[in-house]
Amino acid sequence: MSLTQLPASISSSSSAFLGQQSTNSRTSKFSVSVTRNLICKCVVAASPHTEKAAYTTKVSRNANMAKLEAGYLFPEINRRKLAHLQKYPDALVISLGIGDTTEPIPEVITSAMAERSRALSTLEGYSGYGAEQGEKKLRAAIASTYYGDLGIEDSDIFVSDGAKCDISRLQLLFGANVSIAVQDPSYPAYVDSGVILGQTGQFDKDVEKYGNIEYMRCNPENGFFPDLSSTPKTDVIFFCSPNNPTGAAATREQLTQLVKFAKKNGSIIVYDSAYGMYIADDSPRSIYEIPGAKEVAIETSSFSKYAGFTGVRLGWTVVPKELLFSDGFSVAKDFNRIVCTCFNGASNISQAGGLACLSPEGLKARSFLCYLNTML
Repeated sequence: MSLTQLPASISSSSSAFLGQQSTNSRTSKFSVSVTRNLICKCVVAASPHTEKAAYTTKVSRNANMAKLEAGYLFPEINRRKLAHLQKYPDALVISLGIGDTTEPIPEVITSAMAERSRALSTLEGYSGYGAEQGEKKLRAAIASTYYGDLGIEDSDIFVSDGAKCDISRLQLLFGANVSIAVQDPSYPAYVDSGVILGQTGQFDKDVEKYGNIEYMRCNPENGFFPDLSSTPKTDVIFFCSPNNPTGAAATREQLTQLVKFAKKNGSIIVYDSAYGMYIADDSPRSIYEIPGAKEVAIETSSFSKYAGFTGVRLGWTVVPKELLFSDGFSVAKDFNRIVCTCFNGASNISQAGGLACLSPEGLKARSFLCYLNTML
């Protein structure tokens, strides 16, 4: 056909004779106008702006991080709570998020921290790095106050910046090739740290659980204690009493069953007693009240709930010398290596507060604080 028979306009996408105009990812658009005297005028439309691709390294992402579903539970709950309050500012919200405290820290404790802080500005009172395991006086005070007649020594105690941090350090100690069991429901740090370390399979959205984790159902029907007779063997058992979030405290008989179960299977119990101070009946506050527990259990605890230290950050973990790996090596020695590698010790100011907390005046004030936090 002749040129005068061309359509009024031709686009680059529908005209073969215009050919490939560019080797890059942006496509230019043309229009060809034809006048009666056969003069052609080509107009090129401006290409839409495209952002330059971000630079990427050649380091692969940890595949275990990709297994995690959404964000960590408590920040996500807080995000949703704030969004709801922004939309409904007068709403009365009952938060089931992080277990924060509500009452001020007793003055006998804050005074000790203030005094230690002021001392750091003097030559006589200054101190730098301390022992990674914690100050000797505080370790001794924890041992005598909470484990006085249970055979736990101050050398078994590792002072830390909180039980949550120690849970991740313990997971690092165990490594990727262990199987774990958790109460269902339970504190999310046990599962999430296991996922990150590579202990689990993928997340199954149909049942909302990760593969390769034994979820021990705890509900009103079984008294919030798992049926151990039908629970498969795992290497590590995470057990929290009083439980977060149900608040159920295991009885002496139930914990005796748990210790016997662990001993039978050669498992290690990680016993979280962060809420132990709130126990008002004769239920054990420590797993070491159960005979044989020192051979199968690690206990982690915290000043967060005891003394309102959620922002101050101070806790401890007990690893008895009697606890051994399958090859006979001391679990405490390996945990000490983890601590020395990953941690420079708890703040000396926080430790001063912890020591004051365990003084006679501090124990009295803290007991009242626990009562208030229970009531509110």
